[in-house]
Amino acid sequence: MEIGKIPNDILKNIILDKIKENRSEVLIRPKIGEDCCGIDFEDNICVMSSDPITGTANEIGKLAVHISCNDIASCGSEPIGLLVTILAPPNATYNDLETVMKQLTGEAASLNVDIVGGHTEITSAVNRFVLACTCIGKVKKEKMVTSSGAKPKDKIIVTKTVGLEGTAIIAHEKENELERAFGREFVCKAKKYINNISVVKEGVLSGSFGVSAMHDVTEGGVLGALWEIAEASEVGVKVDNSLIPVGEETRQICEYYGINPLKLISSGCMLITCSRGEALVKLLGDNGIPAAIIGEVTEDKRKVLLDNGMEIDIAQPGSDELYKVV
Repeated sequence: MEIGKIPNDILKNIILDKIKENRSEVLIRPKIGEDCCGIDFEDNICVMSSDPITGTANEIGKLAVHISCNDIASCGSEPIGLLVTILAPPNATYNDLETVMKQLTGEAASLNVDIVGGHTEITSAVNRFVLACTCIGKVKKEKMVTSSGAKPKDKIIVTKTVGLEGTAIIAHEKENELERAFGREFVCKAKKYINNISVVKEGVLSGSFGVSAMHDVTEGGVLGALWEIAEASEVGVKVDNSLIPVGEETRQICEYYGINPLKLISSGCMLITCSRGEALVKLLGDNGIPAAIIGEVTEDKRKVLLDNGMEIDIAQPGSDELYKVV
């Protein structure tokens, strides 16, 4: 199999179809396109999500916190706590572990999130640090947002620019090569993209505003997220390539390595569907979050990217473009 997330058809056949439904309290269950579960706690819904960081060793603690909290934010929920599992290779040093913990605690504090437990071990099963986080949040029932609520005629909105996480990872992993090609200032700017990978603020704002669906853009990039939100909602999407925001550093790095920024891991970018798209874009902008309408949800279930007058079908996500480079 290819490196990265298991393809959605295999995920459905081998994993999801074998999961039994036993408890009525579980309101949101495993499903393609859904990153969180929701458990009924009367007035509130407990929202949880779990994710590993495996694609890089740089800034792994920072990434682990934000990736997990972003999933919770995509439900319109504020993250509360994190359970962290740290698997370190035998050659890890005391300083390595201390660095990872400083990243974890620093980023958690920046989001007002507590680290509430987890597990740490040294194991020969890994050859570099692997972190897995489970994030816990809560949200009022009437404010709950899922990835499966998109409706025909909703506007499709993305926040910030696509490829943020992938750009930062490549800039860290390929720093010397990119410095030779583009210069140090360029690489420093690209590395700083990692400071923009949280979507907690836009998730909570959008949830309070009232949106039909949200999905943070991770592996598979914005095209993968569009496919997943359409699949989960049983609708179609039509988006215009020229309207999708791509940062200059992302564009140049992707051209240099011959990869597609629309299929590059993009934590920090939230995909939102909403009937009042213009009003939401204004609200986000007023709160310092750039956002753009890139298309519309359709009824015919076809997933289409408009590019220079051509209609290109959006396929289910494969291995992320990141793995072609690092």
